Amino acid sequence: MDLGLRDAAAAVVGGGRGMGLAAAHCFAEDGARVAVLGRTRAVLDAAAAQLRERGSPDAVGVVVDTGDQNQVDAAFTELSRRWGGELNILVNAVGPSVRGSFDELGDDDWRRAVEDGAMGMIRCVRAALPLLRAAEWARIVNFSAHSTQRQSEILPAYTAAKAMVTSVSKNLSLSLARDQILVNVVSPGSIASDALVGWADSVGVDGSDPYALMAAIDEHFGHPAHLPRAGLPTEIGPVVAFLASRRNSYMTGADVNVDGGSDFT
Repeated sequence: MDLGLRDAAAAVVGGGRGMGLAAAHCFAEDGARVAVLGRTRAVLDAAAAQLRERGSPDAVGVVVDTGDQNQVDAAFTELSRRWGGELNILVNAVGPSVRGSFDELGDDDWRRAVEDGAMGMIRCVRAALPLLRAAEWARIVNFSAHSTQRQSEILPAYTAAKAMVTSVSKNLSLSLARDQILVNVVSPGSIASDALVGWADSVGVDGSDPYALMAAIDEHFGHPAHLPRAGLPTEIGPVVAFLASRRNSYMTGADVNVDGGSDFT
């Protein structure tokens, strides 16, 4: 399916690896101009090389700490110069790494979760809005999490930050509707990300086996999916690509579960 992405300008924050990179791959394969933003130059350079091979000849990696508004502003100023002041797609795929039960978490943990999980997204949207408004069409896709609907005792701060992402995105879908900017959220379930695979390996499970990974999730957390396996980052990318594309012309304010089946309402 032609998603209408040829020559579109797409910025993926957290696009150096995992689900963000999987989305960036989809954009490149449809002929978009893609920038991946993150903190580590080597990771971004490797990702940009992959994107060039997949069909985005001028793909670029931009180093930015989303905790610093000045750096975020500078990053989008660079993209504005590169792409003539316009941006069609903004994807925010960064999430917090804070884990621990409520009793274990201190104030600094909660602040870090909100900072990494929500404030970075807010800063990127703030900086990108002039470019998105200047474009003929524009989409924002933010990553939330299935834990906002299916709680886990070890993820209260992570989940709170992701719930903030969902709420802010819903508000943006309302406030930006007048600009014809569509804003949606993707909530991945148990996806074989580096973090989840690393956790599985730490408890003696082969994290590279999605069936073994889901069995471990069921055993340790009681959160099995209807499908008997974990998902793959490559199964998230196409969903993000559709939401971010011109093919999506009327879907906004949605929270899309990609979770292998659950009891979400």
